[in-house]
Amino acid sequence: MPADPTKPSAPSATSSTAALASLCGPLVIGGFAGTSLPAAYERALREERRGGAIVFSSNVAEGAAQTAALARQVHGASRSAPSGLAPLLGIDQEGGRVVRLRAPFLSVPPMATVASWRDPGFAERIARAMGTELAALGITIDFAPVLDVNTCAHNPIIGDRAFGDDPDVCATFGAAWIRGLQSAGVLATGKHFPGHGDTSKDSHLELPVVDQPRDRLDRVELVPFRAAVQAGVAALMTAHVVYPALDPERPATLSHAICTELRERIGFRGILVSDDLEMRAISAHGSIGDAAVLAVAAGCDALLVCHSFEAQEAAVEALVREATRSSAFRDRCESAGARVAEARRRMGRGPLADDAMHAVVGGAESRAVAEAIERMWSIHSPS
Repeated sequence: MPADPTKPSAPSATSSTAALASLCGPLVIGGFAGTSLPAAYERALREERRGGAIVFSSNVAEGAAQTAALARQVHGASRSAPSGLAPLLGIDQEGGRVVRLRAPFLSVPPMATVASWRDPGFAERIARAMGTELAALGITIDFAPVLDVNTCAHNPIIGDRAFGDDPDVCATFGAAWIRGLQSAGVLATGKHFPGHGDTSKDSHLELPVVDQPRDRLDRVELVPFRAAVQAGVAALMTAHVVYPALDPERPATLSHAICTELRERIGFRGILVSDDLEMRAISAHGSIGDAAVLAVAAGCDALLVCHSFEAQEAAVEALVREATRSSAFRDRCESAGARVAEARRRMGRGPLADDAMHAVVGGAESRAVAEAIERMWSIHSPS
C-alpha cells in the first residue's frame, strides 16, 4: 500500500542521528593548530559539532590583530550554525606562568603574589582590566581563576597559580577575581573542582589522588568553590583527581558523586567543564569516547578536547551512540546542552573592530593597572 502523503513520515535514522549530533556536538570544545581557523573546524562549528574552541599560545602568536581575526572566524562560523549562538571561545589566561597572551596585553603576576598584597579590591580591578582586553578580542570564557588551596609543598602543577595555602584567602581572592572578569563580560571558570592543591602528581602526566577525609575536604578544598558559587561564577572546571572519601573508583571528572551530587550540595548551577580529556590522567585509562560518555553521564556539561580533531570527533560520535541507545543519557545531554546554550546566550558580541580593540589592549585602563601593579611590587619587595 502506498504511503499516505497527508501523514508525517517517521524520522529517518539519518535525520535522527543528525539531530543527536547537533545536541551532543555543542558539548565539545576543541582546540586546533595554527593562527587561523582550519576549514574542518569551521565546518564542525557550522554543523554544531562543537560548542566553541580553546586557543593556546601557538594560536595567538602573531598579536592582537591576528587573535581578533581568528576570533572573528570562530564567531562567524558559530553564529552561522542553526542555533545562531555565540561560541564558548576560551583561553587559559590566569596570570603568572600560565598566560597565552603577552605584551602588549596586561602583564599579571602569579595569583599567590596578588593575594600577598592583601587587597581584594585591587585583585578585582586587575581581573576586570584583563577581562576587558579579552572581551575586546572576542574571548568569551577565561579558564581562570585557580581556586585550589595549595597545601602540598611538592605540588608540581599548582604552586603560585593558587592564591595561597589558606582556604579563606583563596575564597576571598577567588571571588574577587570572578567578579572582575565577569563584570568585563567574560565568563570566569573556577578550577580545579573539587581541589587540586593537595597533590604531588601532575594530572597532565598521571592520575593524582587526594586522600583526605571528607570533613577536611569541606573545611579546606571546598571553601573557595563555595565562595565562587556565591560570587556567581559562570563555570567550574573538574579535576582529573581521585578523592577516595568522595568516590574511591573514579576521578572527579568521571564521578557522579562529585559532578552531580557534590555540585548540587554546593549549589552550583552553571556550566561544569571537564579539564582536557586528552590529559594522561584520563587518556591513559581508556578511550576518548568512553571518557566523554562517562564525563557527561557523571554530570559534566562541556568537554575540553584540546588538541586532536580526530579525538574531538570520536567524543562527539560516542556521545551520539550513547544518546541513541539510552533515553536517560539523551536527557542528560539535553540538560547539559541547555546549560551551555544559556551561557552562550549571555555572550552578546564578538571582537571589536581593530581600531577599538587596539584602544583597549594596552590602553589607558590597562596602563593604569600596570602602573599600580608596579607600585605594589616596589612596596612589597624586600629592601
